[in-house]
Amino acid sequence: MIKKIFYTFIFIGILLWNAQARTVIPFNANWTFKKGPFSTSIIDYNQLFEGKWQLVNLPHTWNANDMQTKEIKPGSLGKNERFYTGDAYYRKSFVPGAEWKGKRIFIRFEGVNTNTEVYLNNKPLPTKEGKNELTYDNSQRNGNYNFVGRHQGGYSAFVFELTNMVKFGTENELLVKVNNEASPQVIPVNHTLFPMYGGIYRPVELIITDEVNTAVNDFASKGIYITQKDVTKKMANIAVKIKVDNKSGRKQPIEVLTTIFEKDGSVKAKQSTAYTLVPQGRQILTQQLTVKNPHLWQGLDDPYLYKVVTQLKRDGQVIDEVTTPLGIRKFELRTGEGFFLNDIKYPLYGVCRHQDRLGKGSALNNTDHAEDLAIIKEMGATSIRLAHYQQSEYFYSKCDSMGLVIWAEIPFVNRVTTFEDNNAQQQLKELIRQNFNHPSIYIWGMHNEVYTPSAYTVELTTKLNDLAKSEDPDRYTVSVSGYNVIDHPVNNNADVQGINHYFGWYNGELEDKSPKEDDVASWASRIREEFKDYRIIFSEYGAEAIPEDQAEEVGNFGNQWSNPSFFPEEYATKFHEVHWGVISKNPIFLGSYVWNTFDFATPITGLNVNPRNYKGLVSFDRKLKKDGFYWYKANWSKEPVLYITQRRMMNRGNEITAVTVYSNRGEPTLTVNGQLIKGVKIGQTNVHYIFENVKLKLGKNTVEAQVSSKDGKILADNIEWNYDPAYKQGPAGPTKSKTEHVGL
Repeated sequence: MIKKIFYTFIFIGILLWNAQARTVIPFNANWTFKKGPFSTSIIDYNQLFEGKWQLVNLPHTWNANDMQTKEIKPGSLGKNERFYTGDAYYRKSFVPGAEWKGKRIFIRFEGVNTNTEVYLNNKPLPTKEGKNELTYDNSQRNGNYNFVGRHQGGYSAFVFELTNMVKFGTENELLVKVNNEASPQVIPVNHTLFPMYGGIYRPVELIITDEVNTAVNDFASKGIYITQKDVTKKMANIAVKIKVDNKSGRKQPIEVLTTIFEKDGSVKAKQSTAYTLVPQGRQILTQQLTVKNPHLWQGLDDPYLYKVVTQLKRDGQVIDEVTTPLGIRKFELRTGEGFFLNDIKYPLYGVCRHQDRLGKGSALNNTDHAEDLAIIKEMGATSIRLAHYQQSEYFYSKCDSMGLVIWAEIPFVNRVTTFEDNNAQQQLKELIRQNFNHPSIYIWGMHNEVYTPSAYTVELTTKLNDLAKSEDPDRYTVSVSGYNVIDHPVNNNADVQGINHYFGWYNGELEDKSPKEDDVASWASRIREEFKDYRIIFSEYGAEAIPEDQAEEVGNFGNQWSNPSFFPEEYATKFHEVHWGVISKNPIFLGSYVWNTFDFATPITGLNVNPRNYKGLVSFDRKLKKDGFYWYKANWSKEPVLYITQRRMMNRGNEITAVTVYSNRGEPTLTVNGQLIKGVKIGQTNVHYIFENVKLKLGKNTVEAQVSSKDGKILADNIEWNYDPAYKQGPAGPTKSKTEHVGL
């Protein structure tokens, strides 16, 4: 049955052969999978191919569940064996058609975590006499395959060419070895911050091209790089760099035609150039186009995209074609002012995003990504920091079309081994080349909270910055500090410095209650005075909030190390109110990013009841939006918001309490048990309304808020509280915050 499905799949591909210049075949169905541990003995190697293999479709991870629970499996030696890291294998058979002969054949993996080796078909085995005997019998499963290639790094795409290894007219078998153990040579070198879900967790495809083609294996990029200069409403100069391969063995006269299309399909601009390709090396061809009166890409307000189609023609026939997006825009970070898009101030209301999900790990589909983006857009965010690694190609593309402004970065995070130099540069080059044409990306992230040994780290981050500027001189670079040392030598080798700071969580306090403690407001004031010439972004801040944990009163500290079993939502809400209140008033921060949009797994640290980080504004399963979500929605979104906080703190022990309402449509009215409450004060921002000294009655209390929207409609919200003195609590949380910041 599996073979029938596959042959049907290939037949469909053949039918489509003449419909396009290159053929791209999804290669995700009907893989078989086997997880280790495996014997390290060469004698036992054949056992790998024996026994039962699991039938899987891609994307797939073997850690979808075991990295998200604290359950210790029978026979495990300790808590770090709750989940499997190590070797696993994937296999898939395919039969190339005769029409592939004379073509180039590539396989492209969008993401495999973490280290990958790819093999194709059994090769001749040495005999006892030292001669080779042909042994292509797949039934032997001896593992003696032709080595295709190796890739190190779990988040970027990679391509291998199969042209000279493919056997025509018969079944071919791919064998993919994957390992997700930490390595000192491959970033991230430690896996404590987020899960390294093992597997082929993003899509795979076969790409079939002519012998003359736009480069497929240029670090798995599209082989086309579009830059834009002198962008105004009247004109934009567009440069197109095309990398072309000629493997025909002779000179090839070709025509390169690049066309820029409007959304309606009409032609905006085009350029045709004749070239003669030599048969050696890779050729770099360039074209210059002028777009008059361009429709500018203006973020969420108007994310207009042109389509750029680049064709290679020979004798008038299209032999290759690549399509790329074009959002014509310019951006600028103006010190002390903010982010400007096409000379219009455009606030970076930012959130961070991890890619994992409950029950799925990192093996997400486009529907999952689209749901995350819809939630982020609902909140009113204008920008996303995709931390701490390269994310799905679909995600970047959707940000282009939605108008979200993106910070993209590599997983060089928190620890240094002095062995990761080459891999860090490789992954940065992959990140930039693979995502070069996304108009949504404004900045490349080089590292997050990496320090000692300082001399080595300074040298490496300098190399990374130089590499980023060589690859893409038109975008900003950023490195991130977690210790509030803005003039630290490690963190000033980029255009921008990001600061991760968690006042009242890892250090300091939320508000100035003690003259000996630093709080977020006094810190911001000091930064504004001492570092006024620096480009600074508040790149992380957040606090854990478990919706099941509730407290009527919270203090000025919420450090998780002091009480790891209780993270009241109310403290996190207060944390975000105070922090955003300060950020919104301090233009020294050119942008800011909440840590994190969604709860995410932390399988190694396992700090909580589940091995999970609860700093998300939305629950891990995306079903519950915490109070903090509505705080930012009220402050950022253009949509009307009216929201009463503490709706899950239902059983209350204080007769006299405050009621907080978020409203971005002006001052709301509040009634409790039908009685109008007077006396409201403004809190941290102009959407923050606090009704103090509200008296509850014994038993059920109905709290209702109303406000008129701009169109005359009435917005309303209501909750119920149950008052009983028996529910009385003391102030929740610790009385003192530690200074250790581990980046979680």
